Amino acid sequence: MKLWGESKLSEVVEEFLVGSDPELDVALLPCDCAASITHARVLHRAGILTADETEKLTEELRNIIDRWHNSDIQISACQEDCHTFIEETLTQRLGDLGRKLHAGRSRNDQILTALRIYYLVSVDGLGKFLDSLVQSIRTFSQLNAKVPMPGFTHTRKAMPSSVGMWADALADGLREDKDLLEFSRSQMDQCPLGTGAGYGVPLDLDREFAALEMGFSRVQLNPIHAQMSRPKLEGTLIHALATVLYDLNRAASDIILFSMPEFGFFALPDELCTGSSIMPHKKNPDVLEVVRGKFHAVLGFELQVRTMAANLIHGYHRDVQLTKEPTMRALDETRDSLDIMRMVFDSLKVDRKRCREAMTEELYATDRVYALVKEGVPFREAYDRVKRELKKGLGE
Repeated sequence: MKLWGESKLSEVVEEFLVGSDPELDVALLPCDCAASITHARVLHRAGILTADETEKLTEELRNIIDRWHNSDIQISACQEDCHTFIEETLTQRLGDLGRKLHAGRSRNDQILTALRIYYLVSVDGLGKFLDSLVQSIRTFSQLNAKVPMPGFTHTRKAMPSSVGMWADALADGLREDKDLLEFSRSQMDQCPLGTGAGYGVPLDLDREFAALEMGFSRVQLNPIHAQMSRPKLEGTLIHALATVLYDLNRAASDIILFSMPEFGFFALPDELCTGSSIMPHKKNPDVLEVVRGKFHAVLGFELQVRTMAANLIHGYHRDVQLTKEPTMRALDETRDSLDIMRMVFDSLKVDRKRCREAMTEELYATDRVYALVKEGVPFREAYDRVKRELKKGLGE
């Protein structure tokens, strides 16, 4: 039995509509159960459920969560999603009491609430992965703080730099990225439970209590906006994730370049490299190339989510169901990339000899200009003098 009534859909249409929800919703199930426990308490406060009924529902919902922890959950295509799975399980165990829990909510605010909880928990977890990576980078920087390394502009040697300065630049960027990630979390931190299908429900539900019980900082008041905000807030979240991957993308490109034998500044361990099926000498930085590519994948997810609802009128539309998978995948891709880059920095080696050998004379040209400036020579004259000396030294 569907939550929306008896189904007369053809199997082909049903399969098309359900899509990948049965697989995706396994991850959402504990979030939906947690929200359902809170909703049972809300219904008790509203006089819809007795204390005994609330306790029985809570116990069974916790049993489902335990089954989930034991990997004993499989949602079938005919169940569509975790919401139907949970209600069917409750009804099998508790009879009509299982059917009473849906009072006061729609699948719309039910999925919104489960997703919000999932996203908030996921972002908190990502924050820990990001902090761990930044710590690894800072440690790498401290170990190699004074190792000189050429600085580049236009992919040409420019001015003296150091391995520490290079690494700290990435760590500083990731700290900024975390600020953006936390902003997206604060936007998501609104409880939509009680907004129904987008126009509220004709029951006196304590929405403030629900928000507090589930750990939200506030209630999302306008029920129409609650529905319309789903792809908007998901887009903001994926934008923050793409920004993290933007910095990882560029770091990966640098390490790929600087670990080339022609540069030799860095060396990757064999455990992070692949070989070739035809060339025995190859030691390929595939892991960094995949991290680099993840940025483009997540950027595509952001575009997918943002454009999905761009021309829809207010209210719920089934189109937004298609925003769930790219958002969940973006979270997974970002988490995995952060963890891989932590592994890279924990094992990345610096060839100090090669770094020092790369500090050739032209890198100090600007220092020579400013030495003359300090002696009172006008900057333009000092610049031209050093440039002429460099050309003469090169035999031009």
